[in-house]
Amino acid sequence: MSPGNASARLAVIGLAGAGKSTCAGFIEEFAAARRLTHARVKLATPLYELQEQVYGATGRALSPGVQDQVLMEALAQQLRRINSRSLVDNFLRRLAQAHVDVVLTDDLRDPHVDAPALQGCGFKILRIVCDEPIRRDRLARRGDPTLTDGSTAELHLIRPDAVIDSGCGIRCYRDRIEDVLLRWL
Repeated sequence: MSPGNASARLAVIGLAGAGKSTCAGFIEEFAAARRLTHARVKLATPLYELQEQVYGATGRALSPGVQDQVLMEALAQQLRRINSRSLVDNFLRRLAQAHVDVVLTDDLRDPHVDAPALQGCGFKILRIVCDEPIRRDRLARRGDPTLTDGSTAELHLIRPDAVIDSGCGIRCYRDRIEDVLLRWL
């Protein structure tokens, strides 16, 4: 297993608003409660950095955690046009520095280059789903300036190791995640 030395590698996937970030937070809590070191390594870090630069160039700012999804999607397309491995190679360089027990990422979307690279490094894939009205409600509360599902149009091509429905209430959702983690860790 390389790069890095994490004993558990998890990638949380799903549509925007499905509950990926909440799941990642629960995974971090689970690891901390068991005294496992952990790190969340974002595959899209270069996109977040570029988004900040673009907004800075326009004289506008985004609140922390907010995504201009149309911009992020366009940036990803251009990076991949120039070098199809640009995002995953950047991710793997940062992963090599993550000397922890559990490493996770919650922004894997590409089934053609990124997913095979992560799976080749031993990542287990956890897909988060929920009913569409729940997802739309969550997205409305997030406050992103633009929304698009274009970058996740082929998410179904990534074969998950487990699937969890996040629409059952927060306590039930946490329990479902812990059940999977107890099997995997």
